[in-house]
Amino acid sequence: MRPLVVKVTCGADEPERANQGLTVAATALSAGADVSLWLTGEAAWLGVAGREGFSLPHAAPAADLVAAVAAGGRVTVCTQCAARREIGEADLLPGVRIAGAAAFVEEALAADAQALVY
Repeated sequence: MRPLVVKVTCGADEPERANQGLTVAATALSAGADVSLWLTGEAAWLGVAGREGFSLPHAAPAADLVAAVAAGGRVTVCTQCAARREIGEADLLPGVRIAGAAAFVEEALAADAQALVY
């Protein structure tokens, strides 16, 4: 199975779209894919301890989906997005890192990788 890179660009501001991206990432992971989840824009808050959730009827909680991907794949908060929100490494959930565009491009352009943006 080829690697999947999922970039979620929204959070509680657009919970339905954010949840779609998180669900795809977690589902791909459970299917055996190598998954990298990128949290950008307002989605950056989903990687911060104590700020990771929003409620959406008939959907798995965002915090559970992020935790699942962090446990079996990779979760990254965008460097610029973190800086604009004054999010530091110490603020992040376990298994979440901060990295920039060069790391995203490297993952998205890897052999056989599929990138999706929500």
